[in-house]
Amino acid sequence: MSVDLQISSASILLALAAAGHAAAQAYPTRPIRLVVPYAAGGPVDIVGRVVGQKLTEAYGQQCIIDDRAGGGGNIGMEIVARAAPDGYTLLMGANGVIAINPALYKTMPVDTEKDFAPVALVASSAMILVVHPALPAGSVKELIALAKSRPGAINYASSGSGSTAHLSSELFKSMAKVDLTHIPYKGAGPALTDLVAGQVQTMITGVSSTLPYVKSGKLKALAVSSEKRLALLPEMPTVAETLPGYEVVTWYGLFAPATTPRPIVDGLNATLARVFATPDAHARLSALGADAQSSTPQQFAQAIKREKAKWAKIVKESGARVE
Repeated sequence: MSVDLQISSASILLALAAAGHAAAQAYPTRPIRLVVPYAAGGPVDIVGRVVGQKLTEAYGQQCIIDDRAGGGGNIGMEIVARAAPDGYTLLMGANGVIAINPALYKTMPVDTEKDFAPVALVASSAMILVVHPALPAGSVKELIALAKSRPGAINYASSGSGSTAHLSSELFKSMAKVDLTHIPYKGAGPALTDLVAGQVQTMITGVSSTLPYVKSGKLKALAVSSEKRLALLPEMPTVAETLPGYEVVTWYGLFAPATTPRPIVDGLNATLARVFATPDAHARLSALGADAQSSTPQQFAQAIKREKAKWAKIVKESGARVE
């Protein structure tokens, strides 16, 4: 390579770096679109709305929630992966779409590691096992006994094939050695609607979207999916108290298209770390059954690699398949 070309290449790199820095300093100058790859009303949507509100407050620019359900979350992910990498189209991701889908689908429209820039881990939460009040089961032990007496007769809902709700129930089936019939929906919201109506009998889903139905008596809660009982629901047993070793925790994080300038990614990360360290943010998430989290983009990327390996093992052992 000639000296002239070296100088030319260096000038280009410096110009690009300067442009990226300038973009980060100006960012954002217009509304941000936050794509939620599930239907409105589900836990990812609810946490996404908290994120959207906090970004709106921090930046003085509206953060618009765009619910794009379908394909087990793959449709929403593809929209963001193919969007302009300028920080104005972001993904509210969760372990269902980012860590589970790659193990569950033979073909994926995106590569969840190569097509996205992890911005930050935002929150994590346990899930909750609920049943329709008409189902004669008041505990995990009673549900297992009932399912064994009625093989295949009890239906369970999920927010979609390949979702965390789906795999959590498949793990439950495997560990409890019961036969439950899977009824997938396009999001937790529609699934909960049919569960409340008695069209399906049970579901493992996010605490945030389910508690209002439990408190009103429209659904009956049996247990939470975390290793330990939740401070929010101290009287609620864990599934592990009946099935030792059962543990499922949902995490939520923000993602940008892969080639988004690093200054924008780092700026978003710093903003989220600041706003979610406030008592207000902690209180908002706690009321939803979630805990605020934080990470650097690099820490989040490494955690995602571990999560993908974990869920690939669960998918294989449970025999779960996309329907």
